[in-house]
Amino acid sequence: MTHTRYAFIKANWHSDIVSRALDGFCELIPADQVDVFDVPGAFEMPLLARDLAASGRYVAVAAAALVVDGGIYRHDFVAQAVVDGLMRAGMDTGVPVLSVSLTPHQYQETEHHNRIYAEHFVTKGREAAEAALMIGRTRAALAA
Repeated sequence: MTHTRYAFIKANWHSDIVSRALDGFCELIPADQVDVFDVPGAFEMPLLARDLAASGRYVAVAAAALVVDGGIYRHDFVAQAVVDGLMRAGMDTGVPVLSVSLTPHQYQETEHHNRIYAEHFVTKGREAAEAALMIGRTRAALAA
């Protein structure tokens, strides 16, 4: 059976910015082929990504988050754990799990930064869709 569905996970922290990645993703993959899942934050993405990938329903899983330095925890550690977990989910299940997780060095909740990062998330979402499609074509060719 050839899967035609994609899963897209969005972290709710900074959801107005992070949701723009889904916009970019759906520029290349029709929205009616994308199931969207929300999680509280980036840290919750790898577990859900693994479960979605293991379900056998999806050709690929994309996960989007904006991990910023809130002054409480080391955002670089959180970001590394998230990316490692997403990679492990893909390797363990054999389903591509793509990260659209950004960890800017400088982020302030200003109109300027919000606009810049929102635009960047559209681009990164589009790139994740391109990667999902390319990996799918390559794997299909290998299986033929």
